[in-house]
Amino acid sequence: MNELADYQYEEWREGAACAEDTEGIFFPDDGDVGAIRRAKSICDDCPVAQDCLLYAIETNQSVGIWGGTTPRERRKLKRQWTEEIRRAS
Repeated sequence: MNELADYQYEEWREGAACAEDTEGIFFPDDGDVGAIRRAKSICDDCPVAQDCLLYAIETNQSVGIWGGTTPRERRKLKRQWTEEIRRAS
């Protein structure tokens, strides 16, 4: 990441609902549906969830809940966005 990206990351991260996550609830086991649901519920009210999601996709975060999405959901979104860009070109 470049310096601007580092700054932007820090800026939005400070306002995140998960900024004080000391228990690691945003990195649940894949099959733990209850833990995934709990983490996502925190993201539902997060003022920077969209920034978090974009960061996760841009940096290929392959684990954890980012912007209210699981790794599988992020891969699907990335494929959809890529296809939309391809069609628009």
